[in-house]
Amino acid sequence: MNLKGFHHLTAVTADAPGNYKFYTQTLGLRLVKKTVNQDDTSAYHLFYADGIGSPGTDITFFDWPVGKEKRGTHSVTRTGFRVANEEALKFWQHRFTMLGVKQEKIVDQAGWQTLAFEDFEGQRLALVADNAGEAHTWAESPVPAEHQIRGLGPITMSVPDIRHTDKVLTNLMNMVPTGTFGGTHVYKMGAEGAVGELHVTVDPTLPQAQQGAGAVHHLAFNIPYAEYDAWADRLRSMRVPNSGPVDRFWFKSLYFREPNGVLFELATDAPGFATDESMENLGKTLSLPPFLEGRREQIEAGLKKL
Repeated sequence: MNLKGFHHLTAVTADAPGNYKFYTQTLGLRLVKKTVNQDDTSAYHLFYADGIGSPGTDITFFDWPVGKEKRGTHSVTRTGFRVANEEALKFWQHRFTMLGVKQEKIVDQAGWQTLAFEDFEGQRLALVADNAGEAHTWAESPVPAEHQIRGLGPITMSVPDIRHTDKVLTNLMNMVPTGTFGGTHVYKMGAEGAVGELHVTVDPTLPQAQQGAGAVHHLAFNIPYAEYDAWADRLRSMRVPNSGPVDRFWFKSLYFREPNGVLFELATDAPGFATDESMENLGKTLSLPPFLEGRREQIEAGLKKL
């Protein structure tokens, strides 16, 4: 029962049209599912991913009318994406300069050449040079195929004390600690390359983060569909408070909080986003799970246009 790396990361935006423009036109990701928050149908849930919506490639957003986040600990602090190589990083460095995207210098972090940047709401992101795994490009992306984002990379979270978090990561989730850099601990999952690395920074001096636009809501880890019940049993047998089974239609989920309060999700690698839409038409219309379909007219009336 090894995690297959990250499945997705869900963040918060207060500007769905601006968010759609940045992630599709600036970053060149594909909107593979336009749906709503199943627990709050007044809010979009937008999924951006590679050309075929592969698990492990998507960043998703809830659209809520909130103020900006207050940064701090007990939170996910940066989301990594993979690009093919250092030449691609230089392409993105130039692209960000031309488009006025806030960015930092390319540096080495945990052995990865890394370009940190932010979106228009202060969502902290990074690109790392890592060509592991398959690449599924999107033909309609404004970014050349060889430089397109390949999927998620290392994701960083901040805690004031790592001791109990470490026990959950290693004993419950079967991650392997592989070293540290600059006060950050690196944990490896059963996935090739950077999509299998969780970075945990320890800083007891920071205040507790408060969610808002630019914040991360939760972090999802990729599990095989066939192991879903086994993971539910594992959480229960280890007495970890959790959501119990949740069927999101495109994948099944289990939610729990690690000891410092960061919300984790275990999400299955199937059925996938093409369950109710053809691959060619992913994300082009509002997609609703069957249990919300009867409320389509009411839900659509409450959503802003992208």
